[in-house]
Amino acid sequence: MVQESISKIRIAIAGTGPAGCICAKYLKDFGFDVTLFDKGKYLRTLLPTGGGRCNLAHAIYDFKQLAKNYPRGEKFLYSLFSKFSTQDTIEFMDNIGIKTYTQDDLRIFPSTNSSNDVRKKLLEAIKNCQFVNEEIVKISQINNGYKIKTNKSTYAFDIVVIAIGGHSNLNILSDLEIKIIPPVQSLVGLVTKEDFSEISGVSLKNVSVSSGKNLCTGDLLFTHKGISGPAIYKISSIMARENLPFKLKIKFVDDFDLQDELNKNPHKEIKNLLGNYIPKSFANHILNKLQISQETPCHKIDGKTRNKIYQQLTSYDIDIIGKVPDSEVVTCGGIDLKELNPKTLELKKYKNLYCCGEVMDIDGFCGGFNLQNCWTTGYIAANGIFQNSQS
Repeated sequence: MVQESISKIRIAIAGTGPAGCICAKYLKDFGFDVTLFDKGKYLRTLLPTGGGRCNLAHAIYDFKQLAKNYPRGEKFLYSLFSKFSTQDTIEFMDNIGIKTYTQDDLRIFPSTNSSNDVRKKLLEAIKNCQFVNEEIVKISQINNGYKIKTNKSTYAFDIVVIAIGGHSNLNILSDLEIKIIPPVQSLVGLVTKEDFSEISGVSLKNVSVSSGKNLCTGDLLFTHKGISGPAIYKISSIMARENLPFKLKIKFVDDFDLQDELNKNPHKEIKNLLGNYIPKSFANHILNKLQISQETPCHKIDGKTRNKIYQQLTSYDIDIIGKVPDSEVVTCGGIDLKELNPKTLELKKYKNLYCCGEVMDIDGFCGGFNLQNCWTTGYIAANGIFQNSQS
């Protein structure tokens, strides 16, 4: 009798990203009638993740430790991750035919290293859902549910799940009184006042990047516009709402005794000595900046010059004047978490309206954390709908 009544409940999911699709899978398994809306290719946002290899999750199994990797949403995620964890993600993937493995850096990938394979398996798992390939223009409340207006037609549903992601048009919610935190770029390359075009493409491993008390470590890449790479993505996430311009301090090498190295290599050219610690092209860049000849033998480097070089290696100041347009991995912002029931992800003001994924004001660092947010919240929304249908 319960199953029969569930099958009559019509649910719409706005968005076919990872969160929307896993939500659809669980809702369909519960027995609901599910329709997904999207104007583009279904599950297309999964394809570029992990450089096309699909970084599904991160191998942190303590939910509080996992939540520390989210600059926005950490405490909100505690109870959610306790209900659907990294292990649950692995088991879900296994159930739809995706075997996984964990790298030394704890990032979890499909054994095929293919985002497209994950996409195919997940879409196969929800093939019995209905799909509407139309653009949603507006979601509005009606007496017995919700109206979805698209660029082609109008539909009515008992329940709606908002899973449009962080880059979508949040104006489709303008008929509803929902507080939206304006989205801004996060996990993004940064534009610098300094010109690094001559060393564009040069990368350095395990650098430390700081701004005040904020400290991140990882690889850094110089670009035509400024700086990028994992360490920069992480600091850009932490500083997502910082007013521009701001300064970053970068430590390219661990502390070492430069004078001792100069003494041990008196006839070595300074560019070659520095090349033992940083790429030679970057060493040349620093020497040119300090107006030091690259061919200067080490024994001619006096104390004042030595200190200038050492400072560039261990405390390099960079002025951030912007973010690279349209290059963000995720956005910071979306539906204010205070609007949501943290147990079900139902909107407090609107019965039978739920959300999941990056449309909420939750964003994580690189490494599978943003997909984990999608898998977890997609499940929580589906389970919340099921639990509420039983009461």
